[in-house]
Amino acid sequence: MQTLNVDLGDRSYPIYIGNNLLTQADLLRPHIVGKQVMIVSNTTVAPLYLAQLKATLGDQYQVAEVILPDGEQYKTLEYVNHIFDGLLKNRFNRTCTLIALGGGVIGDMTGFAASAYQRGVSFIQIPTTLLSQVDSSVGGKTGVNHPLGKNMIGAFWQPKAVLADTQVLKTLPERELAAGIAEVIKYGLICDPEFFQWLNINMPALLNQNDNTLAEAVYRSCLNKASVVAEDETETGVRATLNLGHTFGHAIETEQGYGKWLHGEAVATGMLMAAELSQREGWLSAEDVKAVRDILISANLPIVAPSDMSAQAFLQHMAVDKKVLDGSLRLVLLHKIGQAVITNQFNQDNLMKTLNSGVQLGQI
Repeated sequence: MQTLNVDLGDRSYPIYIGNNLLTQADLLRPHIVGKQVMIVSNTTVAPLYLAQLKATLGDQYQVAEVILPDGEQYKTLEYVNHIFDGLLKNRFNRTCTLIALGGGVIGDMTGFAASAYQRGVSFIQIPTTLLSQVDSSVGGKTGVNHPLGKNMIGAFWQPKAVLADTQVLKTLPERELAAGIAEVIKYGLICDPEFFQWLNINMPALLNQNDNTLAEAVYRSCLNKASVVAEDETETGVRATLNLGHTFGHAIETEQGYGKWLHGEAVATGMLMAAELSQREGWLSAEDVKAVRDILISANLPIVAPSDMSAQAFLQHMAVDKKVLDGSLRLVLLHKIGQAVITNQFNQDNLMKTLNSGVQLGQI
């Protein structure tokens, strides 16, 4: 097992990375506040891991559960209200702890519920997808989607601990694994060029879920994210670079309907669009863009936007992106592989060319 620390002063917390962590009570119990534990999971993950988590907790807690339907389309205020229903019906107090057992959707919804219930209670992340282990479970960004924009309603609320059990990734469908790899690739592109090269070499082993390769990918990703979050917790500066490809990707998810494209799939296409715009701005070379395209293809990720999505549809959704500031669209682009920048200083004609070139043949 490897342990990282997210350094946020009195809100610092550990990230545990390793095999079979779900069985280790000594990792989990020190981070549980109070005697009341609400486990939030979904209909896919609960049958696989809920019983094990309950066995690990033992009989010293009042344990209740809320099982939500599985899918991005359920990441809404309506379904967060089911969590509040469970907490209130079981008379959970301000010293309860919520445990998110699931992927990014469950983690975001559980964290948001924890931030709001009785004005804030504790929660623990047990992410069960690669995407949630390397990205959404770390950093305290919680929230839900709105029909007009993804993740536009939420709060910064840090967990007490993150348990990234790589053993649970063995049950991931291939498409979900690939979607998680998109976020892993992102860290190489924005701040860790050596990791980008490592991924080029180790992609076959990662896709085959080699234990050591998986653990290293999760560790390096979390190391990069923890460093950025410690520097900029509430995304007023450098943390926004973690959104490489997300402005384009969120537009795809919103336009297509939440759940049709997986988040990582949309981000993958968005990252290539960001790379292509960076080339048009004179920063990346054609070889750099090819390197981005090739690694995404090697990870079995889509690289072209939906064929039925116009440039105007992109612009409509991008206008309500969280990085819009005083009416000005800001994008995360690349000065080079391993160096991201947040900027509104890009040529609008180059943006339109990028949007139009990305809407020809793509499909999931």
